[in-house]
Formats: sequence, structure tokens, C-alpha cells
Amino acid sequence: MTAWAHASTYQQGELVVGQVEPGAQVWLNGQPLQVSNAGLYAFGLGRNAKANAVITTRSAGVDTQQSLNVQQRSYPQQKINGLPAKKVTPDPKAGLRIGADNQKIGVVRRSQSQAEWLNSSWIMPVQGRISGVYGSRRILNGVPKSPHNGVDIAAAAGTPIVAPITGQVALVHKDMFYTGKTLMLDHGLGVTSVYAHMQSINVQLGQLVQQGEVLGTVGQTGRATGPHLHWGVTWQRTHVDPLLLVD
Repeated sequence: MTAWAHASTYQQGELVVGQVEPGAQVWLNGQPLQVSNAGLYAFGLGRNAKANAVITTRSAGVDTQQSLNVQQRSYPQQKINGLPAKKVTPDPKAGLRIGADNQKIGVVRRSQSQAEWLNSSWIMPVQGRISGVYGSRRILNGVPKSPHNGVDIAAAAGTPIVAPITGQVALVHKDMFYTGKTLMLDHGLGVTSVYAHMQSINVQLGQLVQQGEVLGTVGQTGRATGPHLHWGVTWQRTHVDPLLLVD
């Protein structure tokens, strides 16, 4: 479930949500955080987050500091073979397409929308076998690649995918190079989520979706060896572990 900023110990990959008095200011390691009208704020501890962090809160002119201990994690290695060569080592033309895809995703992740939706628990977007975990070091067709930035959930093609928490549809793409049919939700305060390799998308850009509402269905579009959902959660540009958000 969501980690709340009243503890002193967290772990790499955690999304932390805190609450202060409305109008208060909050900093993480000296960097200002967005605070909602109701006093909510959020931040992500990435895959390689340092062992210590400091939250500073200023309310009514008084500063309070809280030291955080961040437990370090070890990550497995995952080898995936049988992928089309062009999906592992793309040619220059595909590289331009990937760059355009990443630009669209980056726009969504820079969002700083005001919302109070993070003040609730998350649920799984689909039930299935966990076939890929956050942070794993990936070797694709024998080629070392970047660590996995989300979780893969294997399920039958056509299985419904639901919103794990309330959010606004911020991106709908019918065919991204790596992720195929791709959907992104904006949950406010810099927190976004992504749903990849979908077979179908049932929502529209700008639509407000409630927790549990069907977003679309599991597929095998883009770079995938079988039907599954890639689910990722990000605070700004920091990827966090979706499985730490659910009970």
C-alpha cells in the first residue's frame, strides 16, 4: 500500500505520500515539492535512491526536519530471448520513432496537476502471474539493457485492465515502438502511471476515470513475447515499484 511520510524507514522504489497543513511548504533534500490545496504532497524513491533523505516542512514560519532511512534493495537479472531483432537493436528510422514516443511520454511525466486522488489505496490493474519485476537488470536476446522500470503481469489476451486509482487520461497512443497500444493516467502532484502492450483502449484523452473503471484489455502489442500488461508508476521522472503500492 502507499507509504505515508510519517515513518522513518522506507525502501528504494517506494512512492511516498504525505500530508501537511494547507499552505505549508515541503522540501525533499532541499528541493521544493508541490503541495496540493488540501496539503498533500508526494515523492518517489528511485531504484538507486541513496540511503538517507531529509524532508523539511515549513508551517507558520517554523521549519521541521525529518530524516528518512532508505533501505537498499538487490535486484534480480532477467533474460528474455526470442524478441524480434529490430525491437532490441532498432535501426535509425525506428530510433526517430522511439524519440518521438519518449517525447510524448515525457510531456505527461512533467505534469504538475492539482489533485487529491493520492489520498487513497491502490489496487491491482489486472490479476495474473507476475512475469517481470521492477528494477531487474534485463538482458534481451543476449544484449544488456536498462533496468525494468515497472512490473509485468501475464494474463490472457482480452483480460480487462482497470484503473488502480482515480486519474485523468493523459496519453492514448495506438502504436508506440516498444509498448504498442499505450495509455497513461495523471494522478496529480507529478504522479503518473502507464499501461503498455494493450489489445484495446476503452477510454479517451482527458477522460476522468475512477478507481476500478475499465481502461482497456491485455494484449501483446509492441515488444512482447506473450500477452501481458506492463504497468509502470512514476513520480516526475523517477520510476517507482508498483507492487509496493498495493496491499
